[in-house]
Amino acid sequence: MLHALRQQGLSYSEIARRTGYERRSITKWLKFEAPQDRRRAALNPTSPWYFEAFLAQCWKDGNRHGRHLFHDVKQRGYTGSFANLERLLGAWRRAERGQADDVPPAALKSEPVRDPETGHAISPVVAAALCIKPRGLLTDRQARKVDALKQGSEAFVEMRRLAMRFNGILRGKRSPPLDAWIDDAIDSELIPIMRFARVLRRDIDAVNNAIELPWSNGQAEGQINRLKTLKRAMYGRAGPELLKARMLPRLHTK
Repeated sequence: MLHALRQQGLSYSEIARRTGYERRSITKWLKFEAPQDRRRAALNPTSPWYFEAFLAQCWKDGNRHGRHLFHDVKQRGYTGSFANLERLLGAWRRAERGQADDVPPAALKSEPVRDPETGHAISPVVAAALCIKPRGLLTDRQARKVDALKQGSEAFVEMRRLAMRFNGILRGKRSPPLDAWIDDAIDSELIPIMRFARVLRRDIDAVNNAIELPWSNGQAEGQINRLKTLKRAMYGRAGPELLKARMLPRLHTK
């Protein structure tokens, strides 16, 4: 059956979507012509495939945000996790973009990208710093490095695109676009971005409040950091009285 679907021109992800098997297993079976070693388990409400018809209709109607679909399908009795639903939706997104058979972006370029001026390899730390810096704030030298990274690494292009979108969401102080950003970040197959997006998903209410509300705990955190810095700088050098004087310089006693 798998060979017949493949001969029809279907991608591995599309075959996985239709059969319910993992894409990696299908690739292995088709490559080595090995028989399927297990039968597909009977579907139940813990599996998103149990609601495939409903999800497919929502997808066709344009409802493609993971959290929205998760809420809708739970109303119909879904008892599985959001991660399982994300795997199904991720396969649909990749198949729709025509990237099902492509190599993951992180593996497209394995050779280091070199600085066009010095010829030295651009370190991951420098690339990460340039990835999140807007174009208008780059120096001429940094801009040339960014252009070299874009030409030499498709992973950098995708990561910078996601970083700029996230920066726009923060500056725009609008949380609704965040759901679509998280879905795209998880589907990017870039491990650091995927992990960051999953953390955002777990604390989505707090993240939405941080984006939209004007309040911040920055003042409190700044004072705590100041006190810790003073404490470490004076550790073992002075007694409590001098430490108190530095921490409370405006306190006057009569």
